[in-house]
Amino acid sequence: MAYKTLLTIVTDMAAAQSQLETAIGLARREDAHLDVMCMGVDRTQTGYYYAGATAFVQQETMDRAQDDARKIEAAVTERLKAEDIRWAAEAVVSQIGAIASAVGLRARFADLVVAGLPYGEGRGPEVEAVVEAALFEGHAPVLIVPDGYTGAVSGKRVVVAWNQSSEAMNAIRKALPELKAANLVDITIIDPPAHGPERSDPGGQLSQMLSRHGIHAEVSVLAKTLPRVSDVLNRHVRDTKADLVVMGAYGHSRFREAILGGATRSMLEKATVPVLMAH
Repeated sequence: MAYKTLLTIVTDMAAAQSQLETAIGLARREDAHLDVMCMGVDRTQTGYYYAGATAFVQQETMDRAQDDARKIEAAVTERLKAEDIRWAAEAVVSQIGAIASAVGLRARFADLVVAGLPYGEGRGPEVEAVVEAALFEGHAPVLIVPDGYTGAVSGKRVVVAWNQSSEAMNAIRKALPELKAANLVDITIIDPPAHGPERSDPGGQLSQMLSRHGIHAEVSVLAKTLPRVSDVLNRHVRDTKADLVVMGAYGHSRFREAILGGATRSMLEKATVPVLMAH
């Protein structure tokens, strides 16, 4: 397995610099084709219009979204035209409520989707919608790139967040190209259950599975010494100088994560290295 079709969705050229540069670097490293969706988003959620104004307002907002898409496409084309990779850029317009179907359809045929941080200052709801559409509608692995990160993912030391969930296992399987290229894969387990199926050998079966793929894997069992699992994981990433995290996404419902928080959301809010996720 290899990543031969990469997809990235740009809704704001200024905010997408890190994800675009990372996607370019990955396309070169993997000898892959890079598709760029240049998306203009109609962000209006108008509940009512004054009499006779509906068609006018809708047309104006869609015209603005089309203009945004064309400007993003021109900027992406200017950036990519001198690169030695295979690429294509497409201007797309979507209402914010229809992002799931627009992104999901294209993500379905991508080996990997490269996206920016969906949470944090300056992030509109369309960025979160893009990430969730790729994961849930496209069933694709998503590489989240933090702000300020540039170049291809080196993946020399990879932390795999292992909690025995189906989401984590799916992420590991879809991250195999990165894991095979790594010098070390650190299977990280935080507070394993005393009576779980892996109680006598946490991470042992996963380590064996990865070793059969020629992957050098070690197991780190950590205590939950900080309030959140994501805090412990992020500290471990810093302490070990890891350059990539692989983890399952949204073990709880998206609604619960949005209202109460969760490992996915809190991990991404503080991510300093790329995070490869799958659901």
